[in-house]
Amino acid sequence: MATYVLLTKVTAAGVKTLQSNPRRIKEVNKDVEALGARVVAQYATLGRYDFVNIVEAKDNETIARLSVALGARGTVQIETLTAIPVETFIRGLATKPKGRSAG
Repeated sequence: MATYVLLTKVTAAGVKTLQSNPRRIKEVNKDVEALGARVVAQYATLGRYDFVNIVEAKDNETIARLSVALGARGTVQIETLTAIPVETFIRGLATKPKGRSAG
């Protein structure tokens, strides 16, 4: 499973939904699972984004489908980032491509 960070801004329609049903936040996690992903961690944040979600999904296509489906509701705007574990990132930097010389 790949890891993704979803940076979420709640729209005016989303604010109305949260005011009338704060538990909706947790209900959306079930929708995420139905779309083939899993919420690993979820935070309400202050600043540019209202929520930060750490999500696992099979691949980029799955997370793209999820982001579009949730965004199409009109209650949130989502920026999706691929998260690479630091050790994996370091290993990738240490591996030189074949057939190319350094410099």
